[in-house]
Amino acid sequence: MPDLPTPQDAAEAALFSECWDAVLAYADLCTSGSTAAAQLGREAFAHGTREARAAETGPVRSAGRRAARLPRIPLLLTAVRTTAAAWEEEGQGHKLDPDLRLWLNSDKAARYTGPPLTRPLALRGLRDLQQADAELLWLAEVEALPLPVAARRLGLDPATAADELQQVRTLFRDRCHRNHLDTPMDAQCRSYARLLDAVTRSSAADAPGDLSRHLATCVQCAEAAACLRLHGGGLPGALAGGVIGWGGLAYLERRRRAAEVRLGAGRPGRADKATGEPEDGEQKARVARSGLLVAAVLVSVLALGVSMMPFGGSGDDLGARGDAGRQPVADPNPEPPLPSGPTLPPATSKPADNATEDTSKPEKPGKPEGRNRHTEPQGTSSPTEDDESEDPTCRVEYDLVNQWPDGFQATVTVTSSKALDSWRVSWSFRDGQYVGQMWDASVSQEGSRVTATAADYNKSVPAGGDLAFGFLASWHGKNSPPYDFTLNGQGCAKSS
Repeated sequence: MPDLPTPQDAAEAALFSECWDAVLAYADLCTSGSTAAAQLGREAFAHGTREARAAETGPVRSAGRRAARLPRIPLLLTAVRTTAAAWEEEGQGHKLDPDLRLWLNSDKAARYTGPPLTRPLALRGLRDLQQADAELLWLAEVEALPLPVAARRLGLDPATAADELQQVRTLFRDRCHRNHLDTPMDAQCRSYARLLDAVTRSSAADAPGDLSRHLATCVQCAEAAACLRLHGGGLPGALAGGVIGWGGLAYLERRRRAAEVRLGAGRPGRADKATGEPEDGEQKARVARSGLLVAAVLVSVLALGVSMMPFGGSGDDLGARGDAGRQPVADPNPEPPLPSGPTLPPATSKPADNATEDTSKPEKPGKPEGRNRHTEPQGTSSPTEDDESEDPTCRVEYDLVNQWPDGFQATVTVTSSKALDSWRVSWSFRDGQYVGQMWDASVSQEGSRVTATAADYNKSVPAGGDLAFGFLASWHGKNSPPYDFTLNGQGCAKSS
């Protein structure tokens, strides 16, 4: 299985991060499990990156432009589909989704590799756009990024991004209309082509009965209608279905949910307010609903506390429980409520007298056998408590990049106060998470304990410098942040 390509510069490294997220989302739809999804994603990512680099350095046409190609993300998604087709031919089809296997062996899949004039209209229209225009259209319509975020990612002025996007939509419609007229079609479809163009230009125009009946039976003309009609909200589905093919609409929905989780209910609001988009009322309603929910939870907690006080210990015990419940590494991306997660054991699994005994006999940093970090109860504070009395040798930042029903992607960044010739970072998971793939480091895992070891090209870290790596892992029920991070055996403090 190939490794992920090494970014050529900082710009490509940032591009890799956002593209890998999209590739994994589609690979997960195409496969029967998270392990197969990671394998398919890596192979497709390597293949698609080589193809993109070759296109960028390829010969320039006589008109001063390079050959038309897809933007980076849809190009990589296409690579996932073609890699899945190669798996099916090589006898690895059992790793793929059964519905995808049926699609790959049908005439529908053949359209994407057949003669150019018979390929889906959205695919041809997107390829005909300038690279920057195609990127903007895809990020805003399919990846569901807020327009100011998409504009900043492409180096555009957020204040004028809305006008630019509308111009790009119009250009896309024009390219699709011309490609539709160039498509080989029978006499009946040809007779409806100009009427279809006129009807889809206006949101108030109704399709005549005979045209409606024709669109209900002709796939080719129905695809054209979806691409030509810019109003009504059908453009994202037309793009996703026409460019990706199988699973396009499911991918579209997954990306929308991922954007909501990644950006949160409140964070994109500042950018939206700056552009005057009419989402403020919806966000206020969400905030109000969240406030009511929080109030209800607080009332329930207070009632529970009052009912337990006659049977519990002293107030000091309650305070100790509160300290034990804090998590060592903050989750940068708040998770949505998960259905029917398992109940966590109480944070205070140790008797109260043990706490007194620990404070009277503090552990020495060089003797980890005094505490078994692998069996530390859930909710217990990080073992970096010993380091808080002095300057820690390292600080760690854990970032949950993306999460889907049975897997997630995360990155770990460690800042070392000392120069390193090599490094080994370890941590523990609380909820049975298992790391399947890792880049910029090699991985080993025993139970809940994970160890990442430096690659040959990033072993050296200067004093005050950072080391970073990413990974893919599976989870079930709950996905709490990891704890007990160490660098070469020394405890790390969390980044503030």
